[in-house]
Formats: sequence, C-alpha cells, structure tokens
Amino acid sequence: MNVVILGCGYVGLELGRQLTASGHDVFGVRRSADGIRAIENEGFNGVRADVTDETSLSAVPDADALVYAVSAGGRSSDNARNAYVDGLRTALTHFAGRDASPERIIYTSSTGVYGDRDGAWVDESTPLEPKSERQEILVEAERIVREESAVDWTIARFAGLYGPNRYRLERYLDGPVSERYLNLIHREDAAGTIRFLLNSDNARDEIVLVSDDEPIWKPTLAEWLADRCGVDKPTKGAATSERARSSKRCSNEKLRQLGYRFRYPTYRDGYADAISAYREG
Repeated sequence: MNVVILGCGYVGLELGRQLTASGHDVFGVRRSADGIRAIENEGFNGVRADVTDETSLSAVPDADALVYAVSAGGRSSDNARNAYVDGLRTALTHFAGRDASPERIIYTSSTGVYGDRDGAWVDESTPLEPKSERQEILVEAERIVREESAVDWTIARFAGLYGPNRYRLERYLDGPVSERYLNLIHREDAAGTIRFLLNSDNARDEIVLVSDDEPIWKPTLAEWLADRCGVDKPTKGAATSERARSSKRCSNEKLRQLGYRFRYPTYRDGYADAISAYREG
C-alpha cells in the first residue's frame, strides 16, 4: 500500500516508521527542509509541500491511503483554521482531482471536540459541545471530512499525546497541578492505531476515539510521578486557561472491540522510561 502522511510530525514520524516496517511505501510531507531531513533520518521518503498550496502538492506521489496529521503550529485560532480547515479543503480537493485518487483518508482529530464535560464519560456517540473558537474549528474540520471527502474516511480523535521528547515531567513535578481528568495516548499507540486501521481495513466512514485504558485525575498522576521520581508532591492550583479546565473521561471501548492491542495501556506503562531517565539524572 502507498501511504502519504500530510503533516509528518510527532505522530507522523512514528507512523511512517511503523508502516515502513510493515512493508508499506510511505511518503511523509512537510513544509521545511529540516522537516524533510527528519523524515529521511527515520528511513522513509520525504516530500516538501504545503497543504495550503495546491500547486506544491503536485510533488506528492499518488497514494492508496492519505493520512492528514497536520499540526496547527500554535495555539491561535488563525493557525488552527489555516491547518484544519483551509489546508484540509485544499488537500481533499487536490487529491480528489487526480486520475488515481486515494481510496481512503484518515483524519487525526482531537478529543477537544467534546468541550468540557465536568468529568463525565464520552465516546464516539457523545454529542459535541465545543466551548471555544478553536474547538469549533476542530468540529468544522470533522464535518468537512465527513461531508466533503470524495473517498472513504475515518476520523481518529486523539487524546493528549505524550512520549519521547513530550513527557513534560516538569509540568507535573513542579506544580501547581489543576484538578481535572486527563486522557492520554502514547505516541506509539497513536501511530499504532492508524497503522492498525489501515492494515485491518477497519472503521471506514466511522469515528474512533483513541485514548488509553485509564483516564486519570491529574493530581493523582502528578503525585504518582513524584513518588516514583523521589521528589515532593506538587501543590494543587487553579487552571489558567479554558483548555486546562476541560475535564472528561474518554472511553476506548470501540477501539478495543476493533481489536487494537495497546503497547502502553496506561500512564504507568507509558511513563516508565521517563521516570527511569529522571532518576538516572
């Protein structure tokens, strides 16, 4: 299978590694020369293009499957709209117009589409309640994929990503820590889910919530990390943004029923390497 990863960044690089190891031909797309070098250093093909520039997308080879994993590159609403709405529409239009268009697109969304649920459980059937302009943009992007894609689609709603170079232990150990639920997914499992959906041909025209087995109360996680790292427990404090106040518990029951097996089922597994590195100095 030929797979093109548009926005081949934190998750995309891991996905490219996994797909290449599975025998697929993979092309990662980034805007910068540094981004292309990062892709090639991981052992698969890099193509320099910008999803908001249809002309540049002509350099991207034809694909059987398209993965849209573009990052907004900042927290502003303008950045989000540029990446998740304008760039998405441009990419969909461009690839649909090819003689050999993709058979499928997987769009990487976010559990931010649910808004704040005050700790309640959510799943793929939960109505969306965006509370901010950025969340509304995320919801709009999902609508574009569902209604404007000319091929089969899958929306993968990622929980909070963590893993190598993104463990952010200092956020938990230094405090203060706000009181809310966190939903996490290790980078290897985020990429692993996309690889699994492609290899198994599961979840066409469906939404899949991608989160690990155990939503965790943030102070509980911080205290657990502090104990394992051998430092004092952090203090608690008020959230400083709407995003930091958002609290919900994400169910991964559908992903489990599809047959995906997690490498890091909970934070206990996923943070083991980071804790060891911290204790070693």
